[in-house]
Amino acid sequence: MATIRKHRDKYQVQVRRKGVAPLTKTFMLLADAKEWARHQERLADRAELGPDRKELERITLAKLVQRYLDEIVPAKKGAEIERIVLEAFLRHRICKKRLSELTTADFATYRDERLKTITTKSLKRQIAPLSNMFEIARLDWNLPLRSNPLTDLSLKVTDNKRDRRLREGEFEELLEAGRKTRNPLLIPITRLALETAMRRGEIIALRFRDVDIERCTATIRDSKNGHSRTIPLSSLAVAILETTIAVMSDKAKSQNARLFP
Repeated sequence: MATIRKHRDKYQVQVRRKGVAPLTKTFMLLADAKEWARHQERLADRAELGPDRKELERITLAKLVQRYLDEIVPAKKGAEIERIVLEAFLRHRICKKRLSELTTADFATYRDERLKTITTKSLKRQIAPLSNMFEIARLDWNLPLRSNPLTDLSLKVTDNKRDRRLREGEFEELLEAGRKTRNPLLIPITRLALETAMRRGEIIALRFRDVDIERCTATIRDSKNGHSRTIPLSSLAVAILETTIAVMSDKAKSQNARLFP
């Protein structure tokens, strides 16, 4: 439905349709404003009745993400980390939405929720694969998406430098929370992160041959700056990794498997 408002000496037209981002344009003449409004409504009517919209109504965001996980992610350099990010995203209710009704406003709501618990930089890293997914869906998979809903999403980066340290009692609370999860690797990963200051992705990417117990070192492959580096390990870090390696099968060791699969 189109609405026309006069603002000073101009006429502003806004066309709204369910599941579609509103269109707005300003004209000097009322006749031009009315003609543009009618034209946009005719285009919207044809889109809603045509096969394009019906195809998008059959596909949920979850289904699109899963296809991206199955077909695109395995060939990417950071496949494991991207898989973890996208599988976590799949648990959010936004994934239940159909592509025919998905808008930038939906992702703005998702953004505002996530920014209550993570930094803008972290959110940008999570949004990046989703934006790439929409581009592939439009250009390679020929899905009739009018646009990438993440293109216009505002993600202003602020200064996220931190000097946060655990307060007294927080480490114990962290471990207690880890014991309540079903993942037995969460506690050793948490301990190793606190002991070495390694990033989550770096720990998850560690493989059997990356750890030298005798020399008390670990090699981090493809770190954030794009280069591998070797770090010294404290006695506690060595103990954590020794325990992890001890339960690995001979086959896993021979295949240079990840320590925290």
